[in-house]
Amino acid sequence: MPPMPGRVRLTDVSPRDGLQNEPATIPTAEKLRLIELLCRAGLDEIEVTSFVSPKAVPQLADAADLCDGLAALLQGQRGRGEGNPGTRAPAPVFSALTPNLTGLGGALEANTRAQGRLIGRVGVFTAASEEFCRRNINATIAESLLRFAPVIERAHAEGLGVRGYISCVIACPFQGPVAPGEVVRVAEGLLGLGVDELDLGDTIGAATPESTERLLTAYARVVPLADDAPGARVRTTLHLHDTRGRAADCVRTALGMGVRSFDGSVAGLGGCPYASRPGGRAPGNIATELLMRTVEEAGYSVGADAGRLALAGEFARALARRARADGAEPGTSRVVAEPHR
Repeated sequence: MPPMPGRVRLTDVSPRDGLQNEPATIPTAEKLRLIELLCRAGLDEIEVTSFVSPKAVPQLADAADLCDGLAALLQGQRGRGEGNPGTRAPAPVFSALTPNLTGLGGALEANTRAQGRLIGRVGVFTAASEEFCRRNINATIAESLLRFAPVIERAHAEGLGVRGYISCVIACPFQGPVAPGEVVRVAEGLLGLGVDELDLGDTIGAATPESTERLLTAYARVVPLADDAPGARVRTTLHLHDTRGRAADCVRTALGMGVRSFDGSVAGLGGCPYASRPGGRAPGNIATELLMRTVEEAGYSVGADAGRLALAGEFARALARRARADGAEPGTSRVVAEPHR
């Protein structure tokens, strides 16, 4: 019998995953405004930045400044008796990618300056495809897991949650289809390291409802899909790209199988450069607006405000239009130490 409808958790990744490949640098103040609008919409979590080398990802070179600005924004709201900027709801979880100990150190320093747990969750990332892993983070899957061990250990010692991202769970742009068993193997490796959440990424938007069902059927033999299922140790999140316009159908399939946590990017920002075609960039992540609508139409609740989310989407689209007018389209060269999920 399928799980009964209930609460679904939404994470918006647009400030990091959505904006990281825009061709012109987006001012920190405008990123902060986007985050504030997403907070007002009442989302559960916002992936705000990534602590990586500025040479690797220039768009995210302002990670420390952005976190300091976010801390100041929250402090100002709390001083007026508010939690979530612009509302009286609790602030969402803010998360950041930390691919190594240096990156984790940056997140911890941001928390120290904020005098609290500003960044509540950090992420590490690998892939179910050896070739994609090598091209994306310059490591084999096994090497990536070895890198993560000290990061996860220290993050937990500091009281932070850890999400483990797995790219290419359906297909790889270099190796083609990825067998569900390969995804399960990587998931087991991350579980062994102690991650609190597994995030399954359809990196190039190849998923169909049928391939999503095959993946989740195999995965569920090792990891229960519902957070409250017997034996559940971690949360499972699904991260879909809408390259071929099938992401909403895959969301409905995943909901029916018990998944209760999804990533989206407001206005559909983002997209893996490896999935781009000649003459144009690939469509991005599933739009958080579409994700929310799909979940609610299926009879589940999300706790977010559609009108305020639409305002965030309008602002995000304006940011992207300006960035693309001011700079050349991003190419498809290898990006070091930054995931394309």
